[in-house]
Formats: sequence, C-alpha cells, structure tokens
Amino acid sequence: MGNRLTQISTRTGDDGSTGLGDGSRVPKNHLRIQAIGDVDELNSNLGVLLAEPLPADVRELLVTIQHELFNLGGELSVPGFELLKADAVGALDEALERYNSTLPRLQEFILPAGTRSAAIAHVCRTVARRAERAVVTLGAAEAVNDAPRLYLNRLSDLLFVLARVLNRANLDGLGGDDVYWRSERLARGAE
Repeated sequence: MGNRLTQISTRTGDDGSTGLGDGSRVPKNHLRIQAIGDVDELNSNLGVLLAEPLPADVRELLVTIQHELFNLGGELSVPGFELLKADAVGALDEALERYNSTLPRLQEFILPAGTRSAAIAHVCRTVARRAERAVVTLGAAEAVNDAPRLYLNRLSDLLFVLARVLNRANLDGLGGDDVYWRSERLARGAE
C-alpha cells in the first residue's frame, strides 16, 4: 500500500489527477475515485450521526462500521487488493437480524423523517445506496472484489432499520414511531 499522508496540500492533484494507494495516478473523475469519494461521504455522514445522542449499542455498531468503511475505501484505493473481509458482511447480517427482530412489521412505506438521528440515518442510507451504485459501476469496468458491494448493500438496509430503531429510542422527544407515507389507499380506508 502507498505511503500514509504526511502533508495534506501536495499540489500533485492540480493537474486533475490523484494518486491511488499503489502509487499509480488516475483522473479525479475516474470511476474508482468516484466510488472512493462516495464511501468517504458516507463515512463522514456517519460521523454526523455519531454526533447525535444515540443508544450505546447503536453508537458502538456505527463506530465499527466507520472503521470497516475505511477498510472498504482502502481496498478500493489499491486495485486488486483485499482489505474488507467477508466476516464484516456477516456482522451486518447479524445486526440486521438483531435490530429487525425488535421492530413491528411495516404496514406501509415510511418517510425519511422523525427524530434528527433517524433522519440522519436515512441520509446515510441514501449515500450508502449511491456508494453501492458507484462500486457496481466500477465493477462493470474493472475487477472489484464482492465484499465492498455486498457490504454497502447490507449497510443501506441496516441504516433503514436503524432509522426505525432511532425513532423508537426517541432520545430527542420528537419521535416514537415511524413516519408513515399517507398513501391514497390509506386515505380511502380512513373515510
């Protein structure tokens, strides 16, 4: 893997290129850089979520996810390198099962709303989906390991579930339940 950053302003990217972890340079609009950038944005949004009041178990899980996303980004930065392990995907599957088991079944679509922490979790979910699309796009052009794609897919599902958990945790007093979409079907049923 390439050298760790020792200074931030190197000016080497002034020509529109950036360095990968293996020392090669690619244009800043390269599919690999777009995928890395989306993963970085997701990790940054998780940092915003972590600045909110959260249940301790959710906080611990999100911190672990941030580290795994850093591994995922590192893997993407070195073509052919494997850093994210299959057990990281398995851990997300376990968390999905655990948190989903505490929630009532959905009767309708929900809106990305409720408590501030739940709303931020929904933003993270949408960024995870974009990062997943970027990894899939990269994988169509170059060889990419399966784990990054699988991890982002599971993570977006988990973030949806965690948004529901955070609404019920009601740590800011503004939640308590899912915010349901008011469909025409529901409106007709209420008449």
